[in-house]
Amino acid sequence: MAKIQLNGKKLKIQRNLTINELVKKYKLKEDKVAIELNGTILPKHVYKKKKIKNNDKIEIVQFIGGG
Repeated sequence: MAKIQLNGKKLKIQRNLTINELVKKYKLKEDKVAIELNGTILPKHVYKKKKIKNNDKIEIVQFIGGG
């Protein structure tokens, strides 16, 4: 297990999970989120390659339409 901080909450997740797998785990739509990993905003093309490591700090912002 890896210990991470996700949107300010400490969690344990399986090791070697990718950002894309994390997005799917929380049932978010990849095209509707912005992700910051350890203070750096990630481009969407790295979501499938970037593996989450122990002590990573992740912030996920979900865009919601309305009117």
